[in-house]
Amino acid sequence: MWSKDFAIIIFLNFSAFLTHLMILSTFPFFVNYLGYSETVSGLCATFFSVVAVVSRALIGWMLDRGRRRLILLVGVIGMAALPMGYLLVYTTLVSIVLTVILRMLHAVAFASTNTSAATIATDSIPKTRFAEGMGMYGMSTALATACAPAIGEALMNLGFPVLYGATTVIMAVGLVLFFVMKTPHIEMTKKKFSLRDLVNRDAVPASLTALVYVMAYGAQEGYILKFASVSDKITLSGGVYFMFMAAMLLLTRVSLGKVTDRKGEAVFVYTCFPLMTAALLLLALVPGNITFLIAAVFSGFSFGCIEPSMQAMAVSLAPPERRGSANSTFLCCFDIGIGIGTGLAGVLIDQIGYYAMFGVTSISCMTALVIYLCIGRRHPSSITWQIQHPSGDKH
Repeated sequence: MWSKDFAIIIFLNFSAFLTHLMILSTFPFFVNYLGYSETVSGLCATFFSVVAVVSRALIGWMLDRGRRRLILLVGVIGMAALPMGYLLVYTTLVSIVLTVILRMLHAVAFASTNTSAATIATDSIPKTRFAEGMGMYGMSTALATACAPAIGEALMNLGFPVLYGATTVIMAVGLVLFFVMKTPHIEMTKKKFSLRDLVNRDAVPASLTALVYVMAYGAQEGYILKFASVSDKITLSGGVYFMFMAAMLLLTRVSLGKVTDRKGEAVFVYTCFPLMTAALLLLALVPGNITFLIAAVFSGFSFGCIEPSMQAMAVSLAPPERRGSANSTFLCCFDIGIGIGTGLAGVLIDQIGYYAMFGVTSISCMTALVIYLCIGRRHPSSITWQIQHPSGDKH
């Protein structure tokens, strides 16, 4: 499973998520600098997600027609160049309109990068070790998700020019590595464009479950740094929260992919959705330094298990020529969930405050569990179902 090319695609995915989330987690501060509130920063996150979703649908179709490498190249170049646009807004053209436009362009670049990277990764992983391989690949997403806010906060404290310069350098390194990476050759069938090809039906159960689940995660990702800085009951930095998350994410991604291959995703669904609910309720009801760190551990373990197992489920039935749309369907829903969660959180913060916001968003975790029970656990895409029914007999 491991090779130089697989390692490079993991690094490219890590770089894309790291730079994206460094900018996302510090974006409320950037919007405040421009003179606007959390509602505006939340709406910018929602616009980002909408554009990413529309882009992913078309990107998935193009990936299934053999354009994996070209789309990845376009995405990496875009993600290297666009931070310089934010720097221009910060230093010269102070404009919320230009900022929104840059966020939309960034959404296209990000969607191009991580959708094509995920598809290239699934092309490279043996079927018998698929969940394990997706866990290793997903570790790059998880670590970036956990580390980016702390790194972004530290660089932002040195100045936004330092933050945006660093993101450009990281993606430039990825661009250099791109040119020494080889991608698997996949035979493609030529088909005319069809709206049906934009969504992979077999990926829908896992994707809808993930969509609702990550609404709660989006609230944390977008506002934990700001929450820690304004709370009178927490003296720790939001970066510490994400460091504890990172430790749990690393632990889960290294060790639990094999469990999914043997037992399926259900064992994680039944434990991790309640854990994320508990994390949010701790932040809402009993805030303090100790509960802050416990919530970080619960969130890290939950997200570390759920994201790769749901993605493995979404892609499990897809043949090579449909992996692009399967990954696109899953990642579209992931973006929608993050966008709705971050946007809703921004509005709720302005209306009812941070503590109540975390309490409200916790509802999404158990709602996701209900969705999985209704449409996911007995669907043929469920790895648990496949293990229990090796002959494919639905009865």
